[in-house]
Amino acid sequence: MTKIHVIARQNQHLYKDQLEEYFRLRHEIFVKERGWRDLHRPDGREIDVYDNDDAVYLLAIDQDRVVGGQRLYPTVLPHMLSEVFGHMAHRGIPRADRIFEWTRYFVVRERRMGRTDCRLLAAVQQFCLEEGITELTAVVEMWWLPRWQQVGFKVKPLGLPTMIEGQPCIAAAITISRESLEQVRRLAGLRGSLLVRDSQLSPVLDRVPYVAA
Repeated sequence: MTKIHVIARQNQHLYKDQLEEYFRLRHEIFVKERGWRDLHRPDGREIDVYDNDDAVYLLAIDQDRVVGGQRLYPTVLPHMLSEVFGHMAHRGIPRADRIFEWTRYFVVRERRMGRTDCRLLAAVQQFCLEEGITELTAVVEMWWLPRWQQVGFKVKPLGLPTMIEGQPCIAAAITISRESLEQVRRLAGLRGSLLVRDSQLSPVLDRVPYVAA
């Protein structure tokens, strides 16, 4: 059964192989499949400056195989929306210790018609609720908006659509709520907790760096 594993600074050493697979799948999907040429790397690993000790990964793992994943990153630090896509957030860039950026989400091709997508969407809501994170920001293709609406996510655009790699994309903020979690669970027939958490992990907000105004 697919479970969503929480991976952060304290337990990355337990998931070296799975993180390596995650980075290679990112290259396969974002570079080769979606055509994001600027992300190409000769070693076949899609990895950037935000893949560091401050990142939190939620990986969908089934029998030791990574079948999907996503990354969360503190917005109090320089992050993708603030450093790369700031021009897309005409309404301002939400930044606070309880707001995280949500990036590098994918499901492998053969699992896209199953429950893996819903498991990952439910997992990000569950994780954020447990950690006290109240909002996520993201830059996504426009087709994500009806998908999020379908599963009950509360979404607020931060600006107008912008073309990226030939696709209309938008910056958005997603509210974390118990209602959204329960709706995506009902939609997919999910029960109980989806998260696998190592006992070494401390609350994520305890690890958010203090950044003076």
